[in-house]
Amino acid sequence: MNIQQLTAKTLSQPGRSAIPDVHHIPRDERRQAHEDRLAITYEHVGVGIVEIDEAGRMLRVNQRLCELMGHEAADLLGRSIFDETSPHDVAHDLAQFRRQITGDIDRYTIEKRIVRKDGSSFWAEVTSVSVRDASGNFLYAVRVQHDISARKETEFALARRSEEQGALFEFSENLQRATSFSDVYDAALDAILAALACDRASILLFDEREVMRFVGWRGLSDGYRRAVEGHSPWARDERNPRPVYFEDIGASGLSDALKETIAREKIAAVAFIPILIGGRLAGKFMAYYDSPHRFTDPGVDVALTLARQLGFGIAKLRAEEARSAAEQSAQQLVSIVESSDDAIISKDLDGIIRTWNPGAERLFGYTAGETIGKPVTILFPPGREDEEPGILARIRRGERVHHYETVRRRKDGRLLDISLTVSPVRDDTGTIIGASKIARDITDRKEAERKVQESELRLKELLAAIPAAIYTTDAQGKITYFNEAAVEFSGRMPVLGTDEWCVTWKLYMPDGTPLPHDQCPMAVALKEGRAVRGAEAVAERPDGTRVPFIPFPTPLRDSSGKVTGAINMLVDISERRQAETQQRLLLDELNHRTKNNMQMLQSLLFSAARTAHSEEARKVLNEASARIAAMAAAQRVLYGRSDTSRFDAEEFLPAVCQTIRQLLPADARIECGAAHGVLSNDVAMPLALILNELLTNAVKHGIKDHARQGVRVSLTEYDGRLALCVEDDGEGFDLEAVRKTSSGLQLVLGLARQLRGTLHVTKSPSRACLDFPVAKS
Repeated sequence: MNIQQLTAKTLSQPGRSAIPDVHHIPRDERRQAHEDRLAITYEHVGVGIVEIDEAGRMLRVNQRLCELMGHEAADLLGRSIFDETSPHDVAHDLAQFRRQITGDIDRYTIEKRIVRKDGSSFWAEVTSVSVRDASGNFLYAVRVQHDISARKETEFALARRSEEQGALFEFSENLQRATSFSDVYDAALDAILAALACDRASILLFDEREVMRFVGWRGLSDGYRRAVEGHSPWARDERNPRPVYFEDIGASGLSDALKETIAREKIAAVAFIPILIGGRLAGKFMAYYDSPHRFTDPGVDVALTLARQLGFGIAKLRAEEARSAAEQSAQQLVSIVESSDDAIISKDLDGIIRTWNPGAERLFGYTAGETIGKPVTILFPPGREDEEPGILARIRRGERVHHYETVRRRKDGRLLDISLTVSPVRDDTGTIIGASKIARDITDRKEAERKVQESELRLKELLAAIPAAIYTTDAQGKITYFNEAAVEFSGRMPVLGTDEWCVTWKLYMPDGTPLPHDQCPMAVALKEGRAVRGAEAVAERPDGTRVPFIPFPTPLRDSSGKVTGAINMLVDISERRQAETQQRLLLDELNHRTKNNMQMLQSLLFSAARTAHSEEARKVLNEASARIAAMAAAQRVLYGRSDTSRFDAEEFLPAVCQTIRQLLPADARIECGAAHGVLSNDVAMPLALILNELLTNAVKHGIKDHARQGVRVSLTEYDGRLALCVEDDGEGFDLEAVRKTSSGLQLVLGLARQLRGTLHVTKSPSRACLDFPVAKS
């Protein structure tokens, strides 16, 4: 029979009251009943009771203790009471218990957290009392524990409210002392961390581009800030933005990319709290937690209070800065007015002078004391008084008078050309109460304009007297002026402001190709901002006649270098073209006769070579024939052009190489390479002879196997000099060794001196180069 059954039996016997008559119960039964009642009380008392030995092992536990800890009694017996204690509280409890074992104390009471079977914990108040034998030796300790979790929660809540209020109060105090935005942000971050018990915090505000930027932070990496800067959970114009928070980032609905970014920063929970200034969203502050966090309504209210205080602090500092800037601007304005060289005057709507700066005193000769309180018309010369009513009428309508040029009179009677700008002056309600006037002396400018006009008149007279067609345009190419010679040249009357680029009716290239006006030399000069020289064109008059001409378009610039227009002169070259045609005919005739003579001479030499009995004679005659052929090739290039004084190397080199190749063995491989530069006619014949000698020498003496070896020729320009190079795949020769024995080489050296050049010979590779100066223009 268990304790509960025994007790129930004892108390339920017939005729027995709740308090039995102990005198009629045997002593042994009375003692057993007493023990039974104590056992029942032990089990069901409203507190947890445990008996532990000196090692802390649980010897006996009551039912209430099992309920508090979520264990069966069998699970607890034999285990250490300190195993069930939160790690944060073990050290203190164990230290006290050891003192109790040694007898320093007989009892102690502590508050600690106890871990249940399911992993949760609760706060308990534990009283530990020693039980000792008659000799005072420690037998065991009886520990009574009460669940005080509700009280602790209340205490913690009160402490949290106290910390929040303290943080808010300190924040308010710090805002009063803040003199810069960094002071405000630092105070706010301190308050956020303290009031919300978060691990990290930041503040972001919209910048002038309406992008939310970090202005203050604690504990955030640069990479994280770069990744999330600009993000806002609210629209810029949202009327009533509410806090947004995520108690567990991992379980939130945020995008995977944003989750990953936040996870890398080891943030588990976050709150977005809007900052309002003047009822408009200005930014946000962020509270970050390193572990999941539950956001309560009181906590959110505290966050909103912090945001309001932060908004007030920022607005206050902005207002102070704006006021300071306004005061500084006003001071600067006063300084500008006082130091301005212009006359700055204010007057009321009746035209009475109210202020007068030093510039006005210098310009008009009156002191402030002589003018303030008097009508502004004291500055008007006779006949100008009627200007003032019109100006005042415009001011009353709220209009501004811009750069009105007129004449005023100084105190000494001298008249001044001035430019006036008159603006309305308004009071705080926007009502027009007067006008401010800025007067600038433009006497010198007027004089300069008069001189410019006179200069322009003289220039037009000069341009009209020049017997060549001259016209000007604006920066867009519109015709702005033309002289009579331009009318005669174009055969028409140009239309100012309408005709573009040129005064002519139609334009053509020298070869007869149509030339659009917007591609003519004048258009190029304006578009590219440069003078165009050396161009030619043909103008067609309305009657169909055509005139070849050379244009000389030149851009015109202002003092800053900006193109403002252009001037062009058209030079009629009809007579020159006729002369050039006649000259061309004469040159063609001369070329024809010279060519015939050279061909005849070459034929005579060739025939003489064929009939000569001496090998030496045939060799000399063939060399002479080859030299005549090279000279003939140079002549064809020279006289095949309209310009007989200069020609291009890229025309000369292939022509001479081709002629020489015809006189060499058929299997000789000659590569005519790069040719750059301009040659004069004085260079043509000597250079052709030199090339003939070098090329012939390379083929006959340098090349052993024509199938695998060849000769390369080039003519290039560098640093004001030309280089004619002949290179072969042979072994080369020693210049000094053959200088006196080779007549061809002696001819080359003599011609090189004539060209003021130098011959360089190398053997690896086998190359002969003539270096000579470029002909001067």
